[in-house]
Amino acid sequence: MAKKAGKSFASGIDFYKLFWVFMIGCFLGVVVETLYCLLTNGYIQSRQGLIYGPFNPVYGFGAVLMTLVLHPIAHRKWYIIFVLGMVLGGGFEFISSFVQQATTGTVSWQYHQMPFNIGGRTSLQYSFYWGALSLLWVKEIYPLMSKLIEKIPRNMGVPLTWLLVVFMVFNMTISALAVNRWNERIQGIPASGGFEQFLDSTYPNNFMDQIYPNMVHVGH
Repeated sequence: MAKKAGKSFASGIDFYKLFWVFMIGCFLGVVVETLYCLLTNGYIQSRQGLIYGPFNPVYGFGAVLMTLVLHPIAHRKWYIIFVLGMVLGGGFEFISSFVQQATTGTVSWQYHQMPFNIGGRTSLQYSFYWGALSLLWVKEIYPLMSKLIEKIPRNMGVPLTWLLVVFMVFNMTISALAVNRWNERIQGIPASGGFEQFLDSTYPNNFMDQIYPNMVHVGH
């Protein structure tokens, strides 16, 4: 049955709900990392994963994954959710690091110095963090977030969603291309065409260093 005008456009778990979960996760991840950096290091440093805006898609996709896998078992014992969240989060972190290196020649985190790490891409300690976050997500964060999203009227939510979809597709694409070209410049590879020259002039090394201060160039 078609939804009535003015009603929520994102009831249940559908594309609209998951996209807003993604967007909010992208933003909250940056906020949490920025605060963590401030508390542990005493200064504010960029933790965004995209060139435009305080967004990190790793957290956005992680939020969607936790919602899809863990929300259906929210009624289960806490330790089941915790352990599954550990495995899910640790595996997702490993795959994300691998994909980032394969596509851009860079990595944004390395855990080689930590005990019980897997290829430096994830570790037991951070898997525990993922487990705790998963439990908090299922029991507290997602239920509240879902209610807030569903309060957005349909006539506002639908066009705003698609506007943000276009923005995020562009943002993720240009960010990946700029990072890849940045890595090529570090390796001394000259621009081979007009678009690469555009990337060099629009997103030079000093600009990229400010956006991604912790990114390490390791090659493909």
